[in-house]
Amino acid sequence: MKLICPICGNELRQFDKSYRCENNHSFDIARQGYVNLLAVQQKHSLLPGDTREQVLSRRAFLEQGFYRPIAETLLETAKKYGVSGEILDLGCGEGYYCAQLAEALQVPLTGLDISKEAVRCAAAKYKGPTWLCGTAAHIPVADASAALITSLFALTVPQEFKRVLKPDGLFFQVLAAEDHLMGLKSIIYDEIIHKPKDSEPELPGFQRLESIPIRFSFQAEGAQIQNLFSMTPHVFRIGKEGAERLRHTEILSDTASCILNVYKPL
Repeated sequence: MKLICPICGNELRQFDKSYRCENNHSFDIARQGYVNLLAVQQKHSLLPGDTREQVLSRRAFLEQGFYRPIAETLLETAKKYGVSGEILDLGCGEGYYCAQLAEALQVPLTGLDISKEAVRCAAAKYKGPTWLCGTAAHIPVADASAALITSLFALTVPQEFKRVLKPDGLFFQVLAAEDHLMGLKSIIYDEIIHKPKDSEPELPGFQRLESIPIRFSFQAEGAQIQNLFSMTPHVFRIGKEGAERLRHTEILSDTASCILNVYKPL
């Protein structure tokens, strides 16, 4: 996939262990194999995105297969639509979903996440793909680069996604449904406030082809309960009493509920 400079927008070319554009903006390839293309002006904090602890918790949870049905649905849907070109995963995390998908389809993969810890973790394990630290709001790849964009539980920026997607490409978006992880929520919150949630949004510049529900139950024990909690947005919202209840929970029976939306660009 052709990379572009996050500072000036010109094409980046690889020279040994770095990428440079014609304006001599240079970006080193880290020892683990990823490239940091997150410009300083694109940061909203010193260390944006997931922390190392959150990334490692997610990897520990996902690699036990709790969320395997999501990965399986992605692959089934990609085969159904005949995906055969390059994948761009935006908000790739530690690479669990996209690395499996690209390997099964035998296609090139570029993964991007705003968390340097996430792409460092992905690059250390999965050596074939290109891993980038960057923001989905300013994707450092050229126009019409991806045959498939995937975005799981992450930020969607329709205009920018359409720019980097091939005209005949597809966008797979996975969003949590309103009843996602109600078991966890019932432990950490004194009261669950039900807010309307649009899990099948209409996106400007795209046509939604279908929405596929993904719903399955699982049981987590011990440290995996904390790992699950750490990979959710609830980690930023929990109160002292909820955290105490969670610490004393030995077994969690819960249901994951999400939607895979399939879009094509207009």
